[in-house]
Amino acid sequence: MNQSRIKNIVIVGGGSAGWMAASALAKVLGAAYSIRLIESEEIGIVGVGESTVPHLKLFNNVLEINEIEFVKQTQATFKLGIQFIDWLRLGDKYVHGFGTIGHDYGLLPFHQYWLKAFSTGRATEVGDYSLNTLAIERGKFMASANDAPATSPLSNIAYSYQFDAGLYAAYLRRYAEARGVRRTEGKIKQTILRDSDGYVDAVVMENGEKIGGDLFIDCSGFRGLLIEQALHTGYEDWSHWLPCNRAMAVPCESSGLLTPYTRVTARPAGWQWRIPLQHRVGNGYVYSSNHISDDEAAAYLLKNLDAPALGDPRALRFTSGRRKKFWSKNVVALGLASGFIEPLESTSIFLVQSGIARLLNLFPEPDFSDVLIERYNAQCVFEWERIRDFLILHYNATERNDTPFWDYCRTMDIPESLRGYIQLFRDSGRFFRDGEEMFAITSWVQVMIGQGIMPERYHPVVDQLPDKDLDELVGGVKKVVATCVDAMPMHQAFIDRYCKAGAP
Repeated sequence: MNQSRIKNIVIVGGGSAGWMAASALAKVLGAAYSIRLIESEEIGIVGVGESTVPHLKLFNNVLEINEIEFVKQTQATFKLGIQFIDWLRLGDKYVHGFGTIGHDYGLLPFHQYWLKAFSTGRATEVGDYSLNTLAIERGKFMASANDAPATSPLSNIAYSYQFDAGLYAAYLRRYAEARGVRRTEGKIKQTILRDSDGYVDAVVMENGEKIGGDLFIDCSGFRGLLIEQALHTGYEDWSHWLPCNRAMAVPCESSGLLTPYTRVTARPAGWQWRIPLQHRVGNGYVYSSNHISDDEAAAYLLKNLDAPALGDPRALRFTSGRRKKFWSKNVVALGLASGFIEPLESTSIFLVQSGIARLLNLFPEPDFSDVLIERYNAQCVFEWERIRDFLILHYNATERNDTPFWDYCRTMDIPESLRGYIQLFRDSGRFFRDGEEMFAITSWVQVMIGQGIMPERYHPVVDQLPDKDLDELVGGVKKVVATCVDAMPMHQAFIDRYCKAGAP
């Protein structure tokens, strides 16, 4: 057996991606590995305020991070889901709540029973059967109750966080450095490739220092300093399906009670986000430069804030898509260096986390087996494309034709993989996850229904349940969910009691 191993790991770039990688590798691999992170304060990070998905709790658990400390240090709030406004049509809204809808009965998911009850006027909107959705509507939040019965919705509440990206990176930097990660300040001026195989041998700093490594992790942002500028892996452009290519971001003062959700509102040429943090509110307008100018987008954003802005809007440019290879030779790209899927469903941090977990699972030896690299890339492609399809669904399944942007989205061609998902769900409310997709069936169900895709029929096995029992099942779920939400404190009260942050 080959006893040799990789010893030196170099992470190029900081921010959330770089320090997430440094923290996880230091925690899992231990002191036997040398981990060095290079970043420049002059370059800074893209982070404008992060909204996340529940998977981040697993990452924090691996790092054994104390949740209360984490929330305080990052000025975080809690997130039960996303509220969508004006996406199907003007004046319409729905919620994509994390967690479950009702509970499965027999071999069928709850929404199949709901479909029959709703179609016959014996059930209300699907959100009334989701703890998260109802809690969002009422501004309530609590962590899972350890003393609640296992069958209670309060025993396993799905939630994530909304936090300041800069504070998050700083928090993880302290964590990583305390576990031996060495940080180098400065800019890289040159990448040296080995003549024998084209692998990255070292990077050269502006001060002349040469930093060699066995494994390089590219977290250098959109420019992809190693994965693209040095190794030329190529980029797959998805802007045909995801036409937004700009964003204006600006924080504003907090106003009112802290809401336990991210709000995204469809706008004439894209959409606007609102992410409430403890010390401020993050806002942004994601838009298509083909349908609105930068100046118009900035003015529109400032006009639609809840409170006075805390600065001038900051412009970001991007092209939705991915690298053709996420891992090439001895370089693994994470974060924006690996590609960009716009932040509509808050997947950026998840994709970093997933890439780190996959790298650890397929961690190489010095020979960098092609089998491991190919498997890593194949899994990444699958994951990214399924997320891509989920985002396209929001744009394409709309009745809006009031602006050229929305008319384009409504009539554009969509991937065959997504077309098949829509056809299956529209036929009879069925959905089968293709492998280890990120989004659960309940996520697809909520967005499909929220975007106006109602099944034409329900699963025939539902008819095996007598109407009386159907009413008891559906009505019982609604009653239990409402009772549980009644027992939950307000989101603001929960934060004030358990994890209120100090002044930033």
